[in-house]
Amino acid sequence: MTDNKDIVTVKDKEQNWEEVLETESVVAPFVDVYETDDDFHLVANMPGVTRDDVKLKLEEGSLSILGKVNYKDLKNRKYILNENEIGNYYRKFRISNSVDETKIEARFENGQLTVRLPKHDRIKPRTIEIK
Repeated sequence: MTDNKDIVTVKDKEQNWEEVLETESVVAPFVDVYETDDDFHLVANMPGVTRDDVKLKLEEGSLSILGKVNYKDLKNRKYILNENEIGNYYRKFRISNSVDETKIEARFENGQLTVRLPKHDRIKPRTIEIK
């Protein structure tokens, strides 16, 4: 059974994300990944995507990013110049066991998805006191 988060509406027709990815073109979003002492951060650029059309899926040690654009409208435009690939965004990342999966947070604004992947305490740098 598919939960409501797996359903997207495409011109009055409901499809699950897997169907959308199989029937429409897919492009990989440009992503930056960086590290701080406490976290890993993933920043994915997905222009043309609204907050309601973004999905993060965490399963079996992988994080999938999905972003739905209005594919039909983009595909049917009469372009004079088209330097961007047309398609929905999809990218999958293997998550290290050093990430505390229960504390992952995400936000989406201005076409940019930011995911904070907190490190487990056991791998954070720490100072050891000398006695």
